Amino acid sequence: MMATLRSLNVGLPKDVSWHGRTVYTGVFKSPVDGPRMVRRLNIDGDGQGDLGGHGGEQRAVLAYQLDSYAHWQEYFGRDDLTYGMFGENFTVDGLPDDEVCIGDRYRIGEAEFEVTQPRVTCYRVGMRMGEPQLPALLVAHHRPGFYLRVIKEGVVEAGDEIIRTRVGPQALSVADIDALLYLPNRDQEKLRRSLDIPALSPGWQQSFRELVAQYSPPSTAGNATDDIQPAPIGWPGFRPLTVAAVVPESSSILSVCFRPEDGSGTLPPALAGQYLTLRIAATPDAPPAVRSYSLSSAPGAAEYRISVKRDGLVSTYIHDHLKAGTAIDVAAPRGDFVLANDPSPVVLISAGVGITPVLAMLHALAAEQTNPAPAQLGGAGAGGAREPRAVWWIHVARDEAQQAFAAEAGELLSGLPLAHQHVFYTAGGKRPTVEQFEALGLPADASAYICGPAGFMSEMTETLAGLGIARDRIHTELFGTLASINPGITDHRSVPPHPPEGEPGTGPLVTFARSGLSVPWSNQQPSLLDLADACDVPTRWSCRTGVCHTCVTPLISGEVTYSPEPLEPAPPGQILPCCAQPTTEVVLDL
Repeated sequence: MMATLRSLNVGLPKDVSWHGRTVYTGVFKSPVDGPRMVRRLNIDGDGQGDLGGHGGEQRAVLAYQLDSYAHWQEYFGRDDLTYGMFGENFTVDGLPDDEVCIGDRYRIGEAEFEVTQPRVTCYRVGMRMGEPQLPALLVAHHRPGFYLRVIKEGVVEAGDEIIRTRVGPQALSVADIDALLYLPNRDQEKLRRSLDIPALSPGWQQSFRELVAQYSPPSTAGNATDDIQPAPIGWPGFRPLTVAAVVPESSSILSVCFRPEDGSGTLPPALAGQYLTLRIAATPDAPPAVRSYSLSSAPGAAEYRISVKRDGLVSTYIHDHLKAGTAIDVAAPRGDFVLANDPSPVVLISAGVGITPVLAMLHALAAEQTNPAPAQLGGAGAGGAREPRAVWWIHVARDEAQQAFAAEAGELLSGLPLAHQHVFYTAGGKRPTVEQFEALGLPADASAYICGPAGFMSEMTETLAGLGIARDRIHTELFGTLASINPGITDHRSVPPHPPEGEPGTGPLVTFARSGLSVPWSNQQPSLLDLADACDVPTRWSCRTGVCHTCVTPLISGEVTYSPEPLEPAPPGQILPCCAQPTTEVVLDL
């Protein structure tokens, strides 16, 4: 494979204005003359703005091909493309993405490099080129370019010959690996082979492990491109359920039980830890409010039970006006804060009304004593009871009067042979301390589930991590708006969500459930993500291009269309808001 380093490009991060925001980025690269030292993390004079998605040992150098320059010049009808415009450090003649394999090694000048992964999809290359759809097109056209790890530091310069010194294992090309992550109809055999490439970046390895886990176990009759089996959603949008009972649980918490509207039939089972979303007309002459509440009932129970603390307009309406027989619009159980089906010890930590999802988990753990793994889904198991798990139940309440479910939790814990119960009342100054947690003897291999106020969950997370529990085994649930994840954006605004400036739209109503905001759609906004930005609704996205499924948002109800079409459909019950527009009233989990 003959190849040459045609141009060496560097650039330091800087602030750039984009869509009324400020982006700190190192995507602007320019050619340099003469030799440059390549070090483990960077080329001298180069840098990256967002080290969460770029740079580091696995992504020290980005390479892009001269042939792809010619391709995009023809595709866009442009004659102004100069070296470095795709954000690459090495503009190379040769090394096409469909021939270079992950794990290949190359010597350039005095340095040696190893191919670690394709370029990550990122809006900033589109920003740099003035072509917003470019990140998606890089994937669709199988021309992403690739990152290199520095095996041996040394001096390189334009004109150096590129010599392959080792062929990577499994013979999976950059284009192959890119398609496995971002495109549909994944080849399961290639997906499994990708896990046997040590040079592949850890982040991509983790993504592929998760994808492999989503596929059904291989069989002799299996098809290598079988679809991923999604987690089912009980029903689309909202449906009316009838209030079966209203039960006080403490001085401030009330439980509401729901059954099917006609009183017959069964409700789809929920996973332990999931929540219901309710649509309630709490005030006249205003759009119905949308709120989410955790299920506190046992998975598979005949009725859904939510438990609500009185602390706002909608919760007050629930406390004061909901009666048995009332019909309420309810969306199916959803949420990924769920009890894992594994044999590890479990730590359940809650504060106040945060007890509700972990109580459902406690029900599931109690059911494991008589029903094995399917108890999580409310089903009957076979083959005998599972070995009991050690369970730590840690709850914080203001005082005994405000401690909900004390008797129910105590009864469930009494049936668990390896249960440990600890309750703290903050009114008496018994807030748990780090020293008290140290004395509990929590095992390092435990899985922990925490629900409560944001500050409480953050404090508990740090405490458990300090005790040796891995952070990827510490799970939290937060209602209300989630913290924004907008890589590269530096001017984060801390203002409450609000309607967009200017004349209100005339399109379908768009409700941001977590933010408690409903606004009419306006065709002045290119996408639902742009509308959320205009309303200062906290959003979470990575590439903003309809490629990366880390950018998906749960769609609670309604329908959308896409322009442009994403490369791969979003998972069931979710949408890609960066290129979605509503065709009916929609409710988003934002």
